[in-house]
Amino acid sequence: MDKRSKKILIGDDDSMVRTTVSNILELFGYLVDTASSGQEILDQVDDSYDVIILDINMPGLDGFATMQKLNDRNFEIPVLFLTGAGSMDYAVKAINLGVYDFLTKPIEDLDIFNVKIRRAIEKRVYVLQERQYKASLEDDILTKAIELEEKNKLLLSYSNSLENATVQLMTSLQNAMEEKDFYTAGHTMRVTEYALMLGTAMKLPESEILVLRRAAQFHDIGKLVIDLSCIQKPGKLTEEEWVLIRKHPSVGANIIQPLGFMERERFIIRHHHERMDGNGYPDGLVGDQLDDLTKILIVVDSYDAMTSRRNYRKNMTMQEAVAELHRCSATQFDSRIVKHFAEAITEYAQKKDRFNQ
Repeated sequence: MDKRSKKILIGDDDSMVRTTVSNILELFGYLVDTASSGQEILDQVDDSYDVIILDINMPGLDGFATMQKLNDRNFEIPVLFLTGAGSMDYAVKAINLGVYDFLTKPIEDLDIFNVKIRRAIEKRVYVLQERQYKASLEDDILTKAIELEEKNKLLLSYSNSLENATVQLMTSLQNAMEEKDFYTAGHTMRVTEYALMLGTAMKLPESEILVLRRAAQFHDIGKLVIDLSCIQKPGKLTEEEWVLIRKHPSVGANIIQPLGFMERERFIIRHHHERMDGNGYPDGLVGDQLDDLTKILIVVDSYDAMTSRRNYRKNMTMQEAVAELHRCSATQFDSRIVKHFAEAITEYAQKKDRFNQ
């Protein structure tokens, strides 16, 4: 890829930011133009640009409004939002508008910054190739039929890439916000690890493992948009605080709802606090209304909660937590899933002990 032929347009009302980002991009060999507002972006932009870097918080037309107007013009230029602070509301809104990725300021890791720019340029190259490809279809009916088949393959590949980019974008935003809460960040990572360990032990197909991974990664995403500061307080929670906490599965499912390709993950996220006997929340489903992936997440989420430290109680050992899972089998947990998990976590612990010796 000839970087010197690639043009990047930067829109930010802060002249220092424009200068800094321009210098970095020129250092990497890109051609750079700048604009100080959303309206200037719209006045300057044309089809010659390969990437647009756009500040979210600008006077007049902010990043979202500018992005909407760019969409109306159908340039299909990848847009990367430049922001100093993110929120899940920003992420969902950006995804729905088709934003390609986020860049955080100040820019600290130049390698990651350059990788994101290169990926955006690669997408632009794909868009331009697709345009050329569509034009060539009109030359010959036979060529059109052959190339249409290839186009379908490319579109399928691009659709998969778009799904992955969406998940990566949400993961980036979630990770950034989770760092504010030492428990939530570690919990999500451990639950995902346990879920994949159990899914592998149960010999689930790769397609199921993918769904399980995504559901585990985002199972507590609802906690990021409601005030759960009470989790960190000393002592037990009040009934009002429990009512608030119990909202997070349904809130998380609502966040995932716009992503049609994650419909199964949405079901699992909503129901990861249900019980086999129907006494869970939010919908009081019983065991036969829950699929295996949901039952897996219920078990591994509860196991990590039992073995993690809380301000109001001591954490259990692995053996104590496994015993509790068995004790609550058939009422809270699926007995078959608990059996598989007990075997898998025991084997995992033994391997870990051998490695540490």
